[in-house]
Amino acid sequence: MTSQNRQVTLYHCPYTRSTGALTLLEELGADYRLHVMNMKAGEQRKPEFLAINPMGKVPTLTHGDAVVTEQVSVYLYLADLYPEAKLAPPLGDPLRGPYLRWMVFYGSCFEPAVVDRVQKREPIPEARSPYGDFDSVMKTLVSQLQQGPWLLGEQFTAADVLWGSALNWTTQFGLIPEVPVIKDYIARFIKRPAYNRALAKDAELAAAQAAPA
Repeated sequence: MTSQNRQVTLYHCPYTRSTGALTLLEELGADYRLHVMNMKAGEQRKPEFLAINPMGKVPTLTHGDAVVTEQVSVYLYLADLYPEAKLAPPLGDPLRGPYLRWMVFYGSCFEPAVVDRVQKREPIPEARSPYGDFDSVMKTLVSQLQQGPWLLGEQFTAADVLWGSALNWTTQFGLIPEVPVIKDYIARFIKRPAYNRALAKDAELAAAQAAPA
């Protein structure tokens, strides 16, 4: 497979969830184009983008005729598209199952638990909750991170781009407790060159959007 037929387009708004996808593209050394939208101007709600992703959300990825939406799907797709980067354990690797588990745990447990907590929603009975309860989610995550240095141990994967980005953001805004193991994990992640390249690109894009027309 050549780099030419692996070129993807990332629909991106600076300083949003798609910054993590941009970081992953940098980690992968991927061939990509950015389609940048100004969220403050509501460009992600315009008909042109809603025709691609009716939810009006980023990150959204296109690859040829394929459209990939939903954050975790974007990460899974990209990491498998560039296997030589070794950010996704392949089928047959003992880490493939844990890798998929932690990718899905983010969207199915962590995010809804955090949103419910931030919104101060009355907890529903644990047996009816898709994630159980917030404390169980955090305990499970912290227990896994203690096996470090990365989520799956020694091997850095796309799951760490997902979780490193998310934990950095949620701790900055005080949405989750900044316990030492999470703080140390974030510190390792934000030192990575790919993350800093993505941040530099976002700073440049945001400045251009803020400049007078």
